[in-house]
Amino acid sequence: MNSNRRDFLKTAGLAGAGMLIGGSKTAQSEQPFKQNESQHFNMHGYAAPRLDRVRIGFVGVGSRGGGTVERMAVIEGVEITALCDLYADRVENTVQSLREFSDHNPEQYSGSEDAWKEICSRNDLDLVYIATPWDLHAEIAVFSMEHGKHVFTELPVGVTMDECWKVVETSERTRKHCFMESSDCHGGISSVLLNMVRDGFFGELIHAEGHYIHDRVSDDDRWVRDEDNHQWFGYRPWRLKENINRNGNLYPGHGLAPLSQMMDLNYGDQMDYLVSVSSNDFTMADRMEDLAEKDDYYEAFVGLEFRGNMNTTVIRTKMGRTIMLQHDISSPRPGRRFHLISGDKGIYEAEPSRIAMSHDGWIPEEEFEALMEQYTPEITKKFNEKVQQAGGRRGDRSYARVTASDWRLIDCLRNGLPLEKDVYDAALYSAVTPLSEWSVARQGATVNVPDFTAGAWKTNSRGLDISIQNGGTTNLL
Repeated sequence: MNSNRRDFLKTAGLAGAGMLIGGSKTAQSEQPFKQNESQHFNMHGYAAPRLDRVRIGFVGVGSRGGGTVERMAVIEGVEITALCDLYADRVENTVQSLREFSDHNPEQYSGSEDAWKEICSRNDLDLVYIATPWDLHAEIAVFSMEHGKHVFTELPVGVTMDECWKVVETSERTRKHCFMESSDCHGGISSVLLNMVRDGFFGELIHAEGHYIHDRVSDDDRWVRDEDNHQWFGYRPWRLKENINRNGNLYPGHGLAPLSQMMDLNYGDQMDYLVSVSSNDFTMADRMEDLAEKDDYYEAFVGLEFRGNMNTTVIRTKMGRTIMLQHDISSPRPGRRFHLISGDKGIYEAEPSRIAMSHDGWIPEEEFEALMEQYTPEITKKFNEKVQQAGGRRGDRSYARVTASDWRLIDCLRNGLPLEKDVYDAALYSAVTPLSEWSVARQGATVNVPDFTAGAWKTNSRGLDISIQNGGTTNLL
């Protein structure tokens, strides 16, 4: 190679590196979100006073909320104390379904957009469950904690960064738990994989992938409005509106939570920064035009800007690991959530579930099944025993069947144990949405992920007691 060419390549290489470094610094120096805040009190590892009974008030009992009431009603020590919804018939229908299999007789609230405040202000409640549209979650959670209640909320805990910070600050100040519902490693194959990760089976973790891929657009039945249920339709009126003028990963929690627990995020590692890009919208706007031809209701949605079909968000952690999250609920493809965990000794991939330990290929099925049995943790075994002792799972809807996460939440409250998903997890998983929206709007610019633990992730003890060293005493009914 002649000296001129060598000098050119050296100069070009250094210039390129300078551009990359300079670009990164520029992106990170213009961060729009609060990065840190002093910690009032560390809620990770905090054990609230034990509760013999867990008296629950539910806000929102349409759709998922009604199913949630049914599944929580079959956990020992739970008392369904109050139900609230904007519509009285939804509350009454939920009460009637409860009476078919239990003796719970909750008080009923409805008819006002502020009726939920009456529930949250009661003195005979321990826990408020929130199953409303997303934009109400943070407001109700903060109000509930300020009125002395623990919180159990559908995801997300907040739709803006300010809401996420407000929920964290309120939980720390009031010392009330804020637990967000999502997929996790309390049960199923995720609990087995968590056990394998902690045992070092996959070695040092390098990369993980999670998704919320779930076609909600193609099914015609989802768009037919129900005249007997306040013009409700399966896609949900409020959720359709969430997809307008927003572009990012709008629902990261289900894919993110299991791999976060495997990577010890918030206790041993932490997200550092992310980048996010979205495709164009190829289906939602067209769908609105088709629907408007049959139903005048949808004319208001014609010509609006919808999120892109596929969002891909890539996260780098403080320990140098990477996470890829994807969101697509409007392309015709099978569903997918937690998908992959990869280390320096092996990899697990879902759908189909399989493990490889080298580039030679996937291990035989019989060897895979033997590993699943070998690494099934005590928490999963105990929960399965409780289900069998209670006569098996009940309910024809997935969200009406009690989960290991539900059971363990109530078990921890009744035994005075720390919760195994806390407010920092809720805030971190939820924050991915506004962060990804910011990045998408700036052509995939890097954005720092705030540290909701205020540095406590470096010393926090590991979460989720899969060996059930404490508790596990709560039965299913």
